[in-house]
Amino acid sequence: MSEVLPHGPFRSRRGRIMATVMAVVSVVLFVALALLVAGPDATGGWVVADRIMMAVIGIGLALVLWRWAAIKAVPDDAGLTVQNLVGRRHIRWEQIDDVTFDEGDPWVSLHLTDTETVPVMAIQRADGADARAEAHRLADLVAASRDHS
Repeated sequence: MSEVLPHGPFRSRRGRIMATVMAVVSVVLFVALALLVAGPDATGGWVVADRIMMAVIGIGLALVLWRWAAIKAVPDDAGLTVQNLVGRRHIRWEQIDDVTFDEGDPWVSLHLTDTETVPVMAIQRADGADARAEAHRLADLVAASRDHS
């Protein structure tokens, strides 16, 4: 395992790889279907618009998967920028009350001082021991920020 910088970004390894592979498969599969499905001249019911829509669906699915692959959390001196599937948010270190990664949770959760809970999808259970190590690293960063306050 390579050494990770304390302030290096958090990213899911398996989630990013799976999303990237499935995005490529989506584009290839849907474009191939759009090109290979029988048209009206071969007793099929597909017209050009149907073929274009099939390709657009594949590309749209690939874009959603690309967004999943872009999930990350980036720490800096002031706090943590969390980019989940939908939205990006910067959370100051002093706003974070606790970091949890309970058994069965799909990803890490930040419990904020205002009682809000923010998921950190960049640290996912699917990464196994690496995810637990990253959760500890995040908790250590939060604890270190308190020491400097």
